Amino acid sequence: MFEAAGEALSAFADPAMLLFLGVGVVVGIVIGVIPGLGGTGAVAVLLPFVFVLEPNQAIAMIIGAVAVVHTSDVITSVVLGIPGSAAASVFLLDGHEMAKKGQGGRALSASFIASTIGGLVGIVALTLVVPIATPIVTSFGSPEIFALIVMGVFLTAMLSKGNVVKGLMVSAFGLALGLVGVSPVSAEYRYTFGSEFLTDGIGLVAAALGIFGLAEIIDLVAKKSAVSDREISLGGGWGAGLRDIVTYKWDVFRGSAVGVGVGILPGVGSTAGSWLSYGQAQAFASRRADNRFGSGDPRGVIAPSAASNGIESGALIPTLLFGVPGAAPFALLLGVLLIFGVQPGPGLITNDLDLVYVIVWSFAIASVIGAILAFFMARPLARLSYVPFPVLAAALIPILFMSGFQEPLNLNVFYLMLLLGIVGWVCKVVNIPRAPFLIAFVLAEPLERYYFLTVNAFPVSEWATRPFVLVVLLILVGAIVVPIIRRARRRTRTVEADVQFSEKSDMPVPMFVEMAVSVLMLLFFVAAIVLSSGFSDSGRLFPVAVGSVGVLLALISLGRDAGRARADGLGRFDDVWIARLKVVGKSTLWVIGYIWLVFAFGMIVGSGLFTFVFLLAAARRKILFALIYTACMVGVLYVLMEFAQLVPPSGYLF
Repeated sequence: MFEAAGEALSAFADPAMLLFLGVGVVVGIVIGVIPGLGGTGAVAVLLPFVFVLEPNQAIAMIIGAVAVVHTSDVITSVVLGIPGSAAASVFLLDGHEMAKKGQGGRALSASFIASTIGGLVGIVALTLVVPIATPIVTSFGSPEIFALIVMGVFLTAMLSKGNVVKGLMVSAFGLALGLVGVSPVSAEYRYTFGSEFLTDGIGLVAAALGIFGLAEIIDLVAKKSAVSDREISLGGGWGAGLRDIVTYKWDVFRGSAVGVGVGILPGVGSTAGSWLSYGQAQAFASRRADNRFGSGDPRGVIAPSAASNGIESGALIPTLLFGVPGAAPFALLLGVLLIFGVQPGPGLITNDLDLVYVIVWSFAIASVIGAILAFFMARPLARLSYVPFPVLAAALIPILFMSGFQEPLNLNVFYLMLLLGIVGWVCKVVNIPRAPFLIAFVLAEPLERYYFLTVNAFPVSEWATRPFVLVVLLILVGAIVVPIIRRARRRTRTVEADVQFSEKSDMPVPMFVEMAVSVLMLLFFVAAIVLSSGFSDSGRLFPVAVGSVGVLLALISLGRDAGRARADGLGRFDDVWIARLKVVGKSTLWVIGYIWLVFAFGMIVGSGLFTFVFLLAAARRKILFALIYTACMVGVLYVLMEFAQLVPPSGYLF
């Protein structure tokens, strides 16, 4: 173990390793400030570069981004009262209150240091777990790994605290889309409809950027405003934040421990962990006379900051040891490992232990570098929130599509990304958590492979009664039964009931919209089953299983929607909804226009024309500004092509 750790550390003597790690850190810090994009967006933007990098360099870059997103997403929450991510909403309670009192610098200082410590505690936990877990995970067979993957997909939806039934339904949707392309068990094409583009399946980058990145862009461009128009005031007290860390050191370590524990559970995520750590810190503080939670208590910043990075490092444990992503960004990390032929799971410890420690050292170094950079970048990054989002979108849209193009090198991926972006937006406004989709999508292939091996190599009575499989079954049953019992016992409304652990729509959702989503999903899964009849016996085994589960979930969802519709009516689109749909429709048309420009003129010319016209018409900028901005945008694309070796799509005319 120590030898592998030493070899991994020596890899960072290569300046290129530190360079790419630094690139990931900077991208993670900047993306973390932009509401909605988060760790998944940061990793997705970086994914195209992995195709031209060495494995260690690519992994260091990805880990660098993941390690610091929750360091920087605190900035807008504290300074402006606008969460940089769902997890950062907890900082509105005390962090923003401190900023109102002129103690924003103190709150950010305490947050940056606590998040660094939390990340390092999680890395220590991973280092200690590896030798302990080695004899366990290496003894796993296909039934145990199959059960683990099922648990990961299931718990992601169950613990997201959004619309649980629809969360499970969107997980099945992700599994179904993951089946497109060549079957891993029967070497036949499935759901390609004769399209050469779909023969390799739906790309991970395109799926992630569509369901998360484009969905947010469509929504935020529609608002046509800056994230905030308030005056920025960080205040002083940067040194006081360090003293708070020393004074409340046990809150730092308790928050870190909560974060690591939550991170180990697949799918729970940083939002739940941040609120849980805030709750335990508040509980401990209630015994003391200096409890000021809710009115500017530093402990309300320190505990969730330590937990948020502890979760990210803790989530590496199930991702690396069991091949089950602990959170959505780690689903993308799993995809990166698979690109390089590295199979996370039991074999990783015995075959690629040095790679595990490259990840460990990358996270540790990135956490420290990220905190240092955050101190210097806090004020300018906070000012991004004053930039009208259409101005940011003029650069983000070309970069996202350029990134999505790199995996398939086929222009049809643009339409696929747009379609998934619309799906992601619908999920967002209907309160359906999107992380379950991405995790299920990534796990579709290994889940099918181990499902096929399990059902063909073992009788049901044998594999279903293995001890570990029974333990997983009990956990899944508990995840369903315990919340039902708690709801039955809860007689009064509690603070816990108010906590929203996942995305929450900012508009009331008419019931007919909920029902329409359920009906569309039902039709989708029925069609998936019908189309699978043309596959071989082996090839249709898993699609039929996924489709059947999806049909069942869609029927349950539709039944619940119908019951609520009988009680409350179908509802209707009010003026707010109509206005939102109009501007979202216009945003979508802008994206379609961009796609057609690239189809006609290629990446450079098409992006330049789009950026210039978009800045004039949508962002309402002056001609000189649009010209300078467009020139910079084209220059960035050119640099990416020349030095990062990204491949630009060619148009029909150029």
